[in-house]
Amino acid sequence: MWETLRSVLRFRKLELDPTARRLARCANIDDLRAAARRRMPRGCFDYIDGAAEDETTQERNCRVFETLQFRPRVLADVGEVDTRTTLLGRELPLPLVLAPVGFTRVAHSQGELAVARAAERMGIPYSLSTLSTRSIEEVARASRGAKWFQVYVWRDRGLVKELVERAAAAGYEALLLTVDTAVLGRRERDVRNGFTLPPALSLGTLVDGALHPGWTLDFLRAEPIVFSNVVGRGQAATGADPVSLAEYIGEQFDPTLHWRDVEWLQSIWEGPIVLKGIQRVEDAVRAAEVGVQAIALSNHGGRQLDGAPSALELVGPVTDRVGDRLEVLCDGGVRRGSDLVKAIALGARACMAGRAYAYALGAGGERGVDLALGWLRDGMRRSMALAGVRNIAECRPDLVEWRRD
Repeated sequence: MWETLRSVLRFRKLELDPTARRLARCANIDDLRAAARRRMPRGCFDYIDGAAEDETTQERNCRVFETLQFRPRVLADVGEVDTRTTLLGRELPLPLVLAPVGFTRVAHSQGELAVARAAERMGIPYSLSTLSTRSIEEVARASRGAKWFQVYVWRDRGLVKELVERAAAAGYEALLLTVDTAVLGRRERDVRNGFTLPPALSLGTLVDGALHPGWTLDFLRAEPIVFSNVVGRGQAATGADPVSLAEYIGEQFDPTLHWRDVEWLQSIWEGPIVLKGIQRVEDAVRAAEVGVQAIALSNHGGRQLDGAPSALELVGPVTDRVGDRLEVLCDGGVRRGSDLVKAIALGARACMAGRAYAYALGAGGERGVDLALGWLRDGMRRSMALAGVRNIAECRPDLVEWRRD
């Protein structure tokens, strides 16, 4: 009996690194979300996790992938599966772009630098938000990988032009124009939490910080958080006052945003332009007519208009109309590699993912992002093999179908 018992007893090696322990208990993006929720103060987590109003659009972004099922082929010789594709003339190892997420240092002190480095290792583009907490130049120094710069057309066109010129000088390859923010959506979790950007300390946040010591120590050891790309403009001159800086940003959103602003950006930027936030076929057609190179079907992660359509549902109708004139990206709800396969099968050139890596960053910093990107890559390969396809070209519309139940 003792010999039998000894042969089956196995003890896991004691892991002293808390981040490694935390990540070892995770098996998917939802696990990383739960780990981030435990590690981060409530207000900071809710800023990443929350959406507009009743959050029905955000919920649908993920759920819609479940309603699209595979029609697997068998006996298809999937000994070699190739996930490579091209996007805006660059070859990528998988059809994925990391979407812009503002203020990522609320998740981890390394913020955008950690994400950019992880994207470079994976060989995929990273999109830096205008509202980043590391500057255009800092991120360029941290990563030699492909980088896009996300921009808003704000009231201060001089500031926009300055940002675009800085991105060009720093070697960013594409401009990602967000077009669904004429005004800001109402994110009610942030209202309930009294959350400000940058975070303002109060008795509640101090108590919450004490309950999350790992996050708090990481936060306190790092330099102050500011909107790095706009410090020094107007009332945000020093970046030291979180209230005035946030007010400055809010006042910059321009409800007069129009197609003529796309033409203006084309006049000051020589590289590709991607319009992010297209939510109807007619606007996709207009984007093709004005000559942009790509569009991202997106509802801003459900953070703007609650009740907007999910990107995945738009992929088929949009690519049918303009897929031969520009490249189409699907943004919103990606949590697994199988989601990438489904979007590609419907006609998307690539997907964008934001919350997936934000959760990973909150759970485990740069190591968490590496882990999440590896899961997406491996999950895509596995899903393609199980579905009986060997490469991107074989991911055609007949590979999937919408469930009717």
